[in-house]
Amino acid sequence: MDLQSKKLFLLDMDGTIYLDDQLFPGVLEFLALVKERGGRAVFMTNNSSRGIEDYLLKLKRLGIEAAASDFVTSTDATIEVLQREYPGARLYVLGTQSFQEQLLQAGIRLTDQANDSADILLAAFDRELNYRKLEDACRLLTRDIPFLATNPDWVCPVSFGFVPDCGSICEMLWRATGKRPRIIGKPQPEMVELALKRSGFRKEETLVIGDRLYTDIACGLNAGVDTAFVLSGEGKEEDIAAMGIRPGAVYPDIAAILAGLKGE
Repeated sequence: MDLQSKKLFLLDMDGTIYLDDQLFPGVLEFLALVKERGGRAVFMTNNSSRGIEDYLLKLKRLGIEAAASDFVTSTDATIEVLQREYPGARLYVLGTQSFQEQLLQAGIRLTDQANDSADILLAAFDRELNYRKLEDACRLLTRDIPFLATNPDWVCPVSFGFVPDCGSICEMLWRATGKRPRIIGKPQPEMVELALKRSGFRKEETLVIGDRLYTDIACGLNAGVDTAFVLSGEGKEEDIAAMGIRPGAVYPDIAAILAGLKGE
């Protein structure tokens, strides 16, 4: 892969540039070098549990200055699908209060009642999940209503290991109801396409960097752009053969990609 030709770097966050509140070595220098070369770094995350404002505060604590325009999230993609395909629908949401507030700000109608007032069940990474929500979701899935999910990630990396993400929540619901959701975020190509549209860069100038083959790397492949798989988060090199998802390149971490950009 010719790293020197890349201008738009679409960076996953959890497991790629940090774990919890620990920024990985080389991230700040990598971001500075991309900017110095006339490129652009965009943070592309499936994590819908927090709003962009929360991410901005977190990145600032870690020493990264960013703006809302530097993000493309599964929430962005979900809102676009809802507005385009389900205008006026009312949603029951398995998601954090922050996620629900983003939906409301976009004009999406919500309900907390598991009855006929709900037109769609939407699952997200819900750090505020409780058994009542799960029971409500199962009740709704006895009806023939659309079942959507922001992302299929099984886990979210944290400092001590992993915690269940949206994919694991949906797996519980499938075991209980036999219903699987339509996935909107990565690995679908919409987030990459949205970043390309906003930035003006071409596909051949773009690189997706992430630690999950089945979301980050698959998203880049589905969108027709180059991919770099980093081993600093969930994924392991042996997963490539097991999953049959082949990234353009494999690096131990973001510092190794920085070294490649510097020609070292």
